[in-house]
Amino acid sequence: QVPLVESGGGLVQPGGSLRLSCGHSARTFSTYSMAWFRQAPGKEREFVARIWGGGDTDYADFVKGRFTISRDDAKKTAFLQMNNLEPEDTAVYYCASKYGNTYSTAVMAYPYYGQGTQVTVSS
Repeated sequence: QVPLVESGGGLVQPGGSLRLSCGHSARTFSTYSMAWFRQAPGKEREFVARIWGGGDTDYADFVKGRFTISRDDAKKTAFLQMNNLEPEDTAVYYCASKYGNTYSTAVMAYPYYGQGTQVTVSS
């Protein structure tokens, strides 16, 4: 088991920004892929972004140009910088992790999830 601890959610107005953080506990954090998923009320959990151990990234089309995923291996932490937020971005955001760099955006491909943090975009 690899506990993940998220923080940084909250209420923001449309056009605003938030930065989510995800703390990881594995001794070999750099060998894990990190990802963010989100789940809106009544909808299935969906892929948002991922970052490999080497730093390469992938994004869902609906966040390209607005969200940036990054990681600090020394601090064993992943981040999701969210800019120009829209009401449609309102959801619970989950940090996810899996060992290795095999490409996947599937929910089931990631065995480790955090508890989730609420992001609400509203005026």
